[in-house]
Amino acid sequence: MLIGYVTQVCCNSQCGIAFAVPSSWDAQKRKDHTNFYCPNGHSQHYTEQSEEEKLRAERDRLAQRIAQRDDEIRHQRELRAAAERQLSATRGVVTRVKTRVANGVCPCCKRSFSDLRQHMATKHAGYAGHDEARTA
Repeated sequence: MLIGYVTQVCCNSQCGIAFAVPSSWDAQKRKDHTNFYCPNGHSQHYTEQSEEEKLRAERDRLAQRIAQRDDEIRHQRELRAAAERQLSATRGVVTRVKTRVANGVCPCCKRSFSDLRQHMATKHAGYAGHDEARTA
């Protein structure tokens, strides 16, 4: 069985010794980033991310962005639903007020005025959604 070797140079600037390690051992150290030592005892380790780690980090970043977008979509849907409920409630209030005015009731003091009812029926028949055929 043939074992491949990788040459290393100690990262300590005062040492600089060259040494060889098995390729599989070097690959494992690059993957797990654990410490190893030169023949003179200086501790060192690989700091650069492996391709697998870079891909995993990119995947995690993308998953985080997707989750943020999903949260934003959910929030916007909730805002839209609240706005639609508010619009529906406002339409109901406007319809109620228009109907009361068309029936001759003052929207401020809640008193009924037959003149107002007659005026609304003859001059503004479509005001509260009534067509002229029904009021004539």
